[in-house]
Amino acid sequence: MKTTSSPISRTILLQTLDGLLQPSLFNDHGPNGLQVEGREEVHKLVTGVTACRALIDAAIAAGADAILVHHGLFWRGQDGCVTGWMKQRLARLLAHDINLLAYHLPLDAHPVLGNNAQLALRLGVSVFEGVDGRFGPQCLGFMGHRNVVSAAALAAHVEQSLGRAVTLVGEPDRPVERVALCTGGAQSYFEAAIAAGADVFITGEISEPQAHYARECGVAYIACGHHASERYGVQAVGAYVAQVLGLEHQFIDIDNPA
Repeated sequence: MKTTSSPISRTILLQTLDGLLQPSLFNDHGPNGLQVEGREEVHKLVTGVTACRALIDAAIAAGADAILVHHGLFWRGQDGCVTGWMKQRLARLLAHDINLLAYHLPLDAHPVLGNNAQLALRLGVSVFEGVDGRFGPQCLGFMGHRNVVSAAALAAHVEQSLGRAVTLVGEPDRPVERVALCTGGAQSYFEAAIAAGADVFITGEISEPQAHYARECGVAYIACGHHASERYGVQAVGAYVAQVLGLEHQFIDIDNPA
């Protein structure tokens, strides 16, 4: 059933998101913005982390006209064939005339509503202002302050805040003041975080080399889950845009253990 909210055009929604997230500033791994064109009028916006089939089905059931995600359908290096899971996702979007909008790095980087900013807010990390508050390629990593008695205590706080187990590698008893974070699969940012003077680095995933860096450099590493670390930016952006444009908004979380 459609809502009674006043509709806005797909073009206005796209312009608002582009103006907010500034995708042209980023060298990304796939296209940002409108990935699948649906109906022209938008009443209801559904947000989620990834444009998986489960999210698309839930958005259809919720009466969405548009879906906004962090992880879209199209990535650099794909073969371009519309078969299997890609066919199934696209078929649902096209059959129900639903717009799919995706913003990857721009949604990570927004200084207030993005994944990094929202994770820092949730964890009580005060991000430094200006250049002191950024590190790594494309300045996607965030640096801030939070006094914690130990890395182990911070890891326990992250577990409680995000509702999932985390992996802590490094010196568990190290006191923490300077916290570096970069959500998702940002393992490669760890060396930049170390160089920027971090006491601990928080991200979604960990790979084999980072465990050695943490032990050898004395900087703790907390991996809290790719999905778990990236649930908050898309919610914040969706809520903001819905308020500005007068849309109905619903965040739908599709559980993911990764």
